[in-house]
Order: sequence, then C-alpha cells, then structure tokens
Amino acid sequence: MDITTWMTNHTGWADFILVGLFRQSQHPALLCVVIFMVFLMALSGNAVLIILIHSSAKLHTPMYFFISQLSLMDMMYISITVPKMLLDQVLGVSTISVPECGMQMFLYLTFGGSEYFLLAAMAYDRYMAICHPLHYPMLMNHRVCLLLASGCWFLGSVDGFMLTPVTMTFPFCRSWEIQHFFCEVPAVMKLSCSDTSLYETLVYLCCVLMLLIPVTVISGSYSCILLTIHRMNSAEGRRKALATCSSHMMVVTLFYGAAVYTYMLPSSYHTPQKDMVVSVFYTILTPVLNPLIYSFRNQDVTGALRKMLHVESFSKQ
Repeated sequence: MDITTWMTNHTGWADFILVGLFRQSQHPALLCVVIFMVFLMALSGNAVLIILIHSSAKLHTPMYFFISQLSLMDMMYISITVPKMLLDQVLGVSTISVPECGMQMFLYLTFGGSEYFLLAAMAYDRYMAICHPLHYPMLMNHRVCLLLASGCWFLGSVDGFMLTPVTMTFPFCRSWEIQHFFCEVPAVMKLSCSDTSLYETLVYLCCVLMLLIPVTVISGSYSCILLTIHRMNSAEGRRKALATCSSHMMVVTLFYGAAVYTYMLPSSYHTPQKDMVVSVFYTILTPVLNPLIYSFRNQDVTGALRKMLHVESFSKQ
C-alpha cells in the first residue's frame, strides 16, 4: 500500500486548521499590518544586501559570498510562512491541506537546517581570515566557498527529507487544530493519536546532531580567533576583527537560541503561546535583523550602498 492510499484511509485528507497568531491578539488587524511591514522590510533588506554584494567588486570576498547566501536563505525562510498567514487572515481562512502542510514543513526544515550549517561555515571563514591571513586567499578560494555553500544546502535538505515524511505519515485522529501559525514538527506531532515517543527521541537526537556539529565548529573557530586577537599588536586590527566577529555571534546567538528552545528543551517548558512567540522571533524577526546587523555595523557595506545611491542619483541628473 502506498503512502497516498494509507493516508486516505486513515485521515481522509482532512485539512489542518492553523490557529495562528491572530486568534491570540486583541488587535488582529494591527498585528497583520505590523507583520506585513516586517515582511516587506525583511525582503527588501536582504534583497538590497544581495544586490550590493554582487554589484560591488569590493564585496566579492568569501565573507560576503556567505552573507549573500544567508540573505537568500532568510528571504526563502520568511516567505514559507508569512505570506500564507497574512493571506489567510485577510480572506478569513485558517485551513491548510495535508500536502501543503508537508511541503511547508519540508521547506522550513531545509532552509532552517541549511542556515545552521551556513553559520558554521561563516565562522570557519572568519577563522581562516584572522588566524591564517597569508594563506586565506588560497584556502578559501571560490571553489571552496561554492563547495561549502553547496554542502550547507545539501545537509539542510537531508534534514527536511528525514523528518517530513515520517511526521506526515503518522495517523492524526485528535483535533485537527495546529496550535501554531505554520506546520512546525512539534506542533503537528501533538495531533497524532499514536505513540510518538520513539520518534520524538529520534527528532531530539537529530536536532542535537544538527546543532552539535555547527556549534562545535563555531566554538572552535571563535576560541582560536579570540586567542589570535589577544596576540595582535595592532589596536585597529583587534577592533576590526572583533567588530566582524561580534556581528556574526549576534546572529548565531539569536538563531541557535531559538532552535535550542524549540527542539531540545523538555515539553514541560513549552506552551503553545511560548512556542509561537519563539517561532515569530526566529522565522520573522531574525530575517529582518540579519541585514541590519551585517550592514549598519559594516563600513564596506554602507560604503557600497552610498556609492550605489550616489551613482543612481547622478544618472538621474
């Protein structure tokens, strides 16, 4: 019996109901407008950053290549959940079909997992640039950067292919209301009427592995970086290295902190309201903050932006 027949017999392809954020709000219309504005800021901020990196020769370095990949992931990441959530609110609809839910879950896991590994690749790049500056151009050439980025995308897709099929083939015979604004694995698993304890353990171990490998790379890279910075004689060199690394650490802390809460803390720490707030933080706010962190704190990016605006204003004259 194939999966389609199995799910038809057990679930009848009934639609899930996304409870969402707006039912929890006293002012849903205002919240809808705010989220829409944040969504536009995330898309425009990341799109501008990608355009700047690809158009400015000064930004054609491994660090900015990885930042452009991060911006691309963030644009896709926020586009998986927010447009449907806003459209449902405007149209007064709150359902999502089983295939749509599975697709949303797969894409969310893929882009989220890819970002975990990309942040580790960015930390490794900073380690090579600061600790091995003489060999950096050779060790982090364009081919190596492409391989690292491709590896991040591949590992993220593995996460999606591993967790989505198993999650979506459990029988759902409790309430079809997902206490969330998108199809996140823990929220969907709560609807299953079968024993999911073994699978939940597998998800926990998978997430530990997904987080442990990048965190190990990041911790090792920044330990070496801090030692190297401490030995620097140049105060300007120390300041520039710390500024670059602090930006990256802010992003790492935001993203990994939310992931640890969602997938690694025991269920006793979770409530639907808390889960939705944390998910808003890393699915909606983080894509907005990333371009701000990497642009306003970076003179190269702000310089490229001023140059592009100056060229455009001059051409209009």
